[in-house]
Amino acid sequence: MIIKLYEENTNQRDLETVLEVIRKDGVVIFPTDTVYGIGCDIYNTKAVERVARLKGLNIKKADFSFIVADLSNLSEYTQQVDNQTFKLLKKNLPGPFTFILPASSKVPKLFKNNKKTVGLRIPDHPILHTIVKTYGSPLLTTSVIDDDDVLEYTTDPELIHEKYKDIVDLVIDGGYGKNVASTVVNCTGSEPEIIRQGVGELIF
Repeated sequence: MIIKLYEENTNQRDLETVLEVIRKDGVVIFPTDTVYGIGCDIYNTKAVERVARLKGLNIKKADFSFIVADLSNLSEYTQQVDNQTFKLLKKNLPGPFTFILPASSKVPKLFKNNKKTVGLRIPDHPILHTIVKTYGSPLLTTSVIDDDDVLEYTTDPELIHEKYKDIVDLVIDGGYGKNVASTVVNCTGSEPEIIRQGVGELIF
C-alpha cells in the first residue's frame, strides 16, 4: 500500500491509516528531512525484528536510531545530559542530525548494546513530525538503501514502493527524498564528535 501525504495539509483519514498500520505490528517507509527511512514502533518486538531481517542486520549490533517528536521526548530516552550538550541539541534540532547519547531505562532492552547508547533524531519534516507526535511513541528508523552503484539512497517514493511493496506494510509518499543521510554526532565523550558528515552542518 502507498499513501500520498502532503506537507501543507495532511489528510486526517490517511494519517489514521498510517497510525493504524504502525499500531498493528506494521513496518512503514516514510519521508524524512534527509533520505527515506524504514521503521516501526520501537516497543513492537515483532516489527523491529522484521526491520532487522529486511536490512540483514543483527538487532544487538545494528545502529538503529529513534525518531522522537521534540526535545522533551528526546530527554525521556537519554540519561541526563550536560548543559553544553543540551545547548548543542537545542541549536540543531529539529534538523538533519542523528545524535548518539547515553540510553535511559526507557530504551527497550532489545536495542541496548554494550555501549548502552542510542541514536536519536528529530527530523525537520512536517509529515513525519505529525505522525510521531500523533502516534505518541518513538519510531525506529534506518535508511532505505539503493542497490545502484552510483546512488546510495532511493529518492523516488514510487520506485521505493515498487521495490518494497511485498515486504513492508505501507510506503508514505511525501515527495522526492534527498540522497544524503543525516550527520551523525557522538555526544557520549568529553566533546561532541562528528562521526559521519551528512546533509546537516552542525552549529556549535
